[in-house]
Amino acid sequence: MGHGRNALRTSAVGAVSATLIAAAGLGMAPTAQAAGGTNGIRFVDIAGDGGTPLKANVVTPADADGSRAYPLIVLPTSWGLPQIEYLAQARKLANSGYVVVSYNARGFWQSGGRIEVAGPPDIADASKVIDWALANTPADPARIGMAGVSYGAGISLLAAAHDKRVKAVAALSGWADLIDSIYSNRTQHAQAAALLDGAGYLTGRPSAELQQVFKDFFASDLTKEQSLIDWGKKRSPATYVDQLNKNGAAVFLANAWGDTIFSPNQYARFYEELTGPKRLEFRPGDHATAELTGLLGLPNDVWTDTGRWFDHYLKGEDNGVDREQPVRLKSRSTGGYEGYPDWKSVGATSRKIALGGTTTIHTNVDSGADGGVVFLSGILDQLTRTPPVASIPLLPRRWAAVWQSEKYASGQQVRGTARLHTTVTGTKESGTLVAYLYDVGPLGLGKLVANAPYTFHGRTPGKPFGVDLELSSTAYDVPAGHRLALVVDTVDPLYIEHNPSGAQLTFSSPEHDPSYVSVPLREQ
Repeated sequence: MGHGRNALRTSAVGAVSATLIAAAGLGMAPTAQAAGGTNGIRFVDIAGDGGTPLKANVVTPADADGSRAYPLIVLPTSWGLPQIEYLAQARKLANSGYVVVSYNARGFWQSGGRIEVAGPPDIADASKVIDWALANTPADPARIGMAGVSYGAGISLLAAAHDKRVKAVAALSGWADLIDSIYSNRTQHAQAAALLDGAGYLTGRPSAELQQVFKDFFASDLTKEQSLIDWGKKRSPATYVDQLNKNGAAVFLANAWGDTIFSPNQYARFYEELTGPKRLEFRPGDHATAELTGLLGLPNDVWTDTGRWFDHYLKGEDNGVDREQPVRLKSRSTGGYEGYPDWKSVGATSRKIALGGTTTIHTNVDSGADGGVVFLSGILDQLTRTPPVASIPLLPRRWAAVWQSEKYASGQQVRGTARLHTTVTGTKESGTLVAYLYDVGPLGLGKLVANAPYTFHGRTPGKPFGVDLELSSTAYDVPAGHRLALVVDTVDPLYIEHNPSGAQLTFSSPEHDPSYVSVPLREQ
């Protein structure tokens, strides 16, 4: 694992560097702006929890003269990005009548402290930033919102659950369940975790606890599993959903279908548990790519809806955002938006593909069916509608199990979460399988629709057991004349696999418990 982890850290350098270059292109270097003092921008130090200095910038409306108060929006930065990340959006928000305070989370860049991964000190920091803003800006204590991308989204949700002063949240490309995001179905998401680990070392100072967490994570030490789960739960907004509901903050969630760090599934489940004003949006893309053009100051649907959300719930504007369908989706195959009354209505109907017969595959070899590459694959799908592909007829059946539907006479609009149910028999007590749903064209080329990993431990060799697995939620249109294929293999570069040498997996479909994949379809 060591060499792979170092290679992924190297790729993290490129990802972070590219973002910093883009930010520099905005012409928003802190020293230059501070010297000019234009547009109401100030760069300040704010004392966070325990007095830890947090580097921040403040943008106020041009007409602020001390005679009135304005709604406040607090923006914690994303993982590894500097405090200038949100300046383009902060200016827009200030021009529309908000006081905006953006700050670098502790442990990153010039802020003090260590990286705590949205731990208690980070939550306390958010409240300290609010305290400072109320004391040092014309901010209205009754109209406070928080927003952020990725790390900033998670901190915003956690802060709203712990500080009842927060009345509205926009959590963009964030997480609700940290463990489900990087350790789903007991499978380590290797590329995602290595990218976060590498970026943390490049741009900040990981705490001793975080260093140990990553060490245990990559070591695959099952004796550390429960402590890792407990660590993640403490940092998951889903853990505090009851308190968030009690506080009553209006919550806007947005994510990308192909997010390889924080999957859409965990956001959808969290959305269903919210009882206050809420909105859920999914678009094509990978982690934080749907919001990127907005950070560069360009027109962007996500940031436009963020502004509308705050305008209604902090300013009281009657802009209709509360009367629109609260679940809004953009298909990976078409350019239009679709509205639904709730998440359950997205896949109103479903069609089962039977997974008949008995199939045995060998492990430890990548069949060629893969989920892609972190960031890159989702971006390609977003910009060119080119998801990861595989030639289904050429997949080696020794290492991949394949089932296909009949050709569809009409187009199929896949919407929501496909679910796999099957019976597995392993020759070892541990193992990993990865399931893929493909759109297969006339020439046998399969385009990835959804995928998910599954790992088991402590199973009796030779004894069958049931597997129920949710694939990644999506919105994808299968053309007429195509078919769907379910492929299962045991190796994918996105994940750490747990297949002992020489292990085999057998998939069967008992008469009393037939195997299938249930595909959710839009009602037409």
